[in-house]
Amino acid sequence: MDRLIAMQVFVEVADQGSLTAAADKLDMSRAMVSRYLAELETWVGARLLHRTTRKLSLTSAGSETLPRCRQLLGLADDIQSSAATPENTPRGTLRLTCSMSLGLAYLTPLLTRFLKRYPGTAVDMLMVDRTVNLIEERVDLAIRITNALDPNLIARKLAVCRSVVCASPAYLKEHGTPHTAEDLALHNCLTYSYFGKSLWEFEKDGVPVAVPVGGNMSANESSVLLEAAVNGAGISLQPAYAAAELLRSGKLRALLSEYQPREMRIYGVYASRRQMPAILRAMLDFLVEEFSADSDWQTPVT
Repeated sequence: MDRLIAMQVFVEVADQGSLTAAADKLDMSRAMVSRYLAELETWVGARLLHRTTRKLSLTSAGSETLPRCRQLLGLADDIQSSAATPENTPRGTLRLTCSMSLGLAYLTPLLTRFLKRYPGTAVDMLMVDRTVNLIEERVDLAIRITNALDPNLIARKLAVCRSVVCASPAYLKEHGTPHTAEDLALHNCLTYSYFGKSLWEFEKDGVPVAVPVGGNMSANESSVLLEAAVNGAGISLQPAYAAAELLRSGKLRALLSEYQPREMRIYGVYASRRQMPAILRAMLDFLVEEFSADSDWQTPVT
């Protein structure tokens, strides 16, 4: 069995929703598509699809296998593309999306260095507080902070995003300093609409700790809450990259050092496509290089 072709068949069936449509797309017979699927399931050791007379759906094993097949097919395309055009120079425009806070606090200077390194390139940034549909909005690359990846997309890990609980000296002077995570329930906590709005999760000495929180301000953009915390509005749970300079300057103080907030992952996410453009490959390699070289992403800010 050609496992790469079998994986391509499986991905196409999942995307098209039927064996017949996948066979048409791949210019194969339906019987051949069925054979490749059966052989792939034998190799994986699990059923990948629920088959009924009306529709196909992924099994739990299929849901786990699909993104891995996409990644392997993407890697095969990269190898073929690199071998075919070894001197392929990045050029053209890359449409990139990220959150406002990550774009302003960290990515903008990185992208400036990228553009200087590759003079024939341009970047079109879309900074929003929502998950963008890459296909519908013609986005080449999304930088996402998440622990839940879309199985229909390819993701490359860039870094670990750590968080820090912080407040201004003025707020702590007026309201006191929390010494345990449970103390947060007695404070005005500024909450982020899309993550931990009513429950902040920590780990202490390897034991999970979850604390209900609440306050008089929430927002769908963490930079708004950061500014509010600097002005004494309350306690905020912030990405370490966003709070780093304010902590160093003393405008904010890090709290609860014995408690590690739940870590998130930062990924470069892009749609599955044949022959990845050189500018996208170069951007991903560049971001991996930059994130890994920055000490702020290696250790928590205190």
